[in-house]
Amino acid sequence: MGYMTEVFAEVEAIRADLPERKHLRDETELKEIVRKLGASRVLRRLPAAQAFLADLESFTPGKRLDATKAHINNRRDNVIFSLFDASYFPRLNLDCLTYETLPTDPYLAERYASNTMPVNITGKTTGFGSRVVVALFPENHLDGIQQPDDLIFYFIDKFLERHNQITRLLIDEVMEPGSFPMIQGASDRQVEQASSWWVRLHEYHHRQGDMPIPEYLPAKKLKPLAGLEELRVDVSGMLACLHDVKLPREQAGAAYEFILAERLLRYAVEGIPRPNYDAVASQLLFNYLEGNGGIGLKDGRIGLTPRLPQVLRDFLSEIESIESGIHRDSVDTVKQRLLDFTNKYTDYDAVSRDYRHIPYFAEVKSRLGV
Repeated sequence: MGYMTEVFAEVEAIRADLPERKHLRDETELKEIVRKLGASRVLRRLPAAQAFLADLESFTPGKRLDATKAHINNRRDNVIFSLFDASYFPRLNLDCLTYETLPTDPYLAERYASNTMPVNITGKTTGFGSRVVVALFPENHLDGIQQPDDLIFYFIDKFLERHNQITRLLIDEVMEPGSFPMIQGASDRQVEQASSWWVRLHEYHHRQGDMPIPEYLPAKKLKPLAGLEELRVDVSGMLACLHDVKLPREQAGAAYEFILAERLLRYAVEGIPRPNYDAVASQLLFNYLEGNGGIGLKDGRIGLTPRLPQVLRDFLSEIESIESGIHRDSVDTVKQRLLDFTNKYTDYDAVSRDYRHIPYFAEVKSRLGV
């Protein structure tokens, strides 16, 4: 039995007896976790577990898990072990992960630098096996804290799986033939590379502009504004792929198609019946592009027009124009303008106080069973 296999088994045994999420920070419960970690036969010898144990022995709410984060950020052994608490990752709590890093283009990594780590999972406990856990952010740990040097992980093997199971099917079914020549039929390695580019560009652009994340995260927490922020950074990434001539053209072209397909198609069907913030973003993108001549819908198929790159640029310019108002107007004023822009291109139901999905994608989802 391999060393990490034994580690995972011991983690599973401890996490099986954890209390409800609301009690995770109780002093008595944390002491019990410390006791169990200390009594473990194999887990306690794992450097990542030793770092976490050192943090947990003196943990108080609001205190950063310094040793745990340092172990992760220094990439000592490609092992992540911690206690997590994120409402959108309900199955993630006391969990362990091993990973392998993916290669990247040197110019991309330098020009669009961020703390992004595109990786493939090589071993995991139950929480990381959850389908929705496609990334790991520093604030997902028990401390809830993100600092500038903290790494952000994206699990590219999960992005590849979603693309192969859902997005490829949608491209074949709803797009005009030839719409995505570089990723339709691309190999797993090519899709993996395009996905890695996406997440690097995504995190870089979150930190650009007049209202960057995390500084303006509180202002963008509403579902429609969170969706708009996701769309802002992804359109920025697409435009970088189209116009930055120093990026390798073939890889940049594949990344552009990949981002567009995922944002326009997959999130649109995965947000049905109740759209999440990503689905609201897809609805916004679809309606804006169709309303401004970037795409066309004919006989049930979506066609990309020659104007699409310019329409994407116009879309980004509108958001940038609104966000630039933060230098003269209040946050609440700019938030309302961003919300008005989002609601102009989405279907908000004032009675249920939620967003409705696009009937076209609801029919596609039902027909394809995705």
